[in-house]
Amino acid sequence: MLQASGIIALLILGTALFVAAEFAAVGARRSRLRRLAEDGNTLAARILPVVEDPHALDRYIAASQVGITLSSLILGAYAQASIAPRVAPWLERLAGLDQESALSTAAVVVLLLLTTLAMIAGELIPKSLALHNSTLAALITVIPMQWAERAFSWSIAFLNGSGNLVLRLMRVKTTGHRHVHSPEEIELLIAESRDGGLLEPQEQVRLHQALRLGLRTAKQLMVPTSRLVSVDVATASAEVLRIAATSPYSRLPVYRRQPEEIIGVLHTKDIVLDYVSRRPTASVTSLLRPLERVHDSIPADHLLAHMRDRRIHQALVIGERGQVEGMITLEDVVAELIGGVSDEFKGATARALLLADGTMRLPGAMRLEQAAQVAGAPWRGAGETVSSFIHKSLGNPPAPGEHVTIAGIALVIEVLDDDGAVASVLVLPRAQRPQAGKPQ
Repeated sequence: MLQASGIIALLILGTALFVAAEFAAVGARRSRLRRLAEDGNTLAARILPVVEDPHALDRYIAASQVGITLSSLILGAYAQASIAPRVAPWLERLAGLDQESALSTAAVVVLLLLTTLAMIAGELIPKSLALHNSTLAALITVIPMQWAERAFSWSIAFLNGSGNLVLRLMRVKTTGHRHVHSPEEIELLIAESRDGGLLEPQEQVRLHQALRLGLRTAKQLMVPTSRLVSVDVATASAEVLRIAATSPYSRLPVYRRQPEEIIGVLHTKDIVLDYVSRRPTASVTSLLRPLERVHDSIPADHLLAHMRDRRIHQALVIGERGQVEGMITLEDVVAELIGGVSDEFKGATARALLLADGTMRLPGAMRLEQAAQVAGAPWRGAGETVSSFIHKSLGNPPAPGEHVTIAGIALVIEVLDDDGAVASVLVLPRAQRPQAGKPQ
């Protein structure tokens, strides 16, 4: 009985070896193995050519699958031939079965028990261990796996050839196994590279932002029409020149009748060239440049590709009903990738400032999601600014110096613009927050 237990344990260990090798080969990081091989690790030098070549990886995995199948079949056959006859007499005595029925029942019981044991100890546990530390598992299993690959070479060639033939008949392209990682796994790789000193913190942030660019929409990145510095199409050229000369913006949206009806954009270069010409135009209509229109739900990465292909620097953002929601520039999208880009419509001052007493000053023009992140506030609102969020939350125009509490965060309205918008707001530290505020 001890000999049979040893053989069963050996077969289950063989299954575990092949399972661990399969998941480790797919999950091992090539950069990590390459670095180990360069440092002189012979096992890493053995496994590196496998994970870098899709066809070699395909044969390697095929060898593990053949090994798993053979060890499982041998385990079942051995259990039925050697273990079941020893269990059958017990069933005859305990259950009162005849010899043939006891033998059949014993074979089923033993097969079920060993299958369960093989799945737990031979598949689930080694799979989890291999996924937890793929590099170590790949190094441990590479030598026996290369022996198995040579031993199973004939069956691997036959099985892979048969499978590829069936796939070709189904018109499915065969490319072999590849290392494919989800965005979450890539973020983990980036974080580990930063912890290992291969990436600077700023580089890690930029890569993280690039991965998450597709989760941002044009509506979240745009400048709402209420914050655009725009001019009426009926404005005289001389007045437009004065506005352009005193404005830090290089492009001025032009509207007809109301700010939401934007009909084009003026470039300051065109205004200056028209002014220095011998016969300047009386109206700016002839100087207008057309504006591309994009839907507010378009992802930022698609928008970036669209603006690059069309060679445009700005576009109008259109809502569900065709109304103009705002304007988005190339700088808005690029700022999500590298940060710190001065945006001509938002200005360079739309950033939080931590004061000496622990109070944080938030510009009213700051995007709400950015303000919520730096202030640690549970604020939510797509495409909103701090100013618009405060107005919507309070339901009435705030007054300068007014203390309010929104979602548990105590604020002091610092400055209001001439139009009643919140220019800046102070976020009080917990020690300075009043016991009673204005809850919302």
